[in-house]
Amino acid sequence: MFVNPKLITFEKMGESKKTCEVCQTNLNPETGFYFGAAYVSWALTVALWVSVLVALKTFDAIGWIEFGFLTHPGTFLTTGMVLTVIIFPYLFRLSRSIWAHMFIKSSPGVKS
Repeated sequence: MFVNPKLITFEKMGESKKTCEVCQTNLNPETGFYFGAAYVSWALTVALWVSVLVALKTFDAIGWIEFGFLTHPGTFLTTGMVLTVIIFPYLFRLSRSIWAHMFIKSSPGVKS
């Protein structure tokens, strides 16, 4: 789906191919089509931050770390920001793929 197949790169990271190599479906149906993927990206990022909070609370319950949401906000913010930056290329491509899957139908006669 993407021009540059490498995940960890910023060169042509969001550039998609014009058509699918398998079914010849148009992957760029209109200008600005992928702006809607920002909503998917936002939902995935919220899920990531909720997961960070749950993980930190679980580690606190087990006794591995000392964490309280109001007493240690720096731990939560630092962990969340670091993970968001590390996982950003994956979330970016995943959100675009999910958006395309929701709205682009494959060509007639091609089973997906």
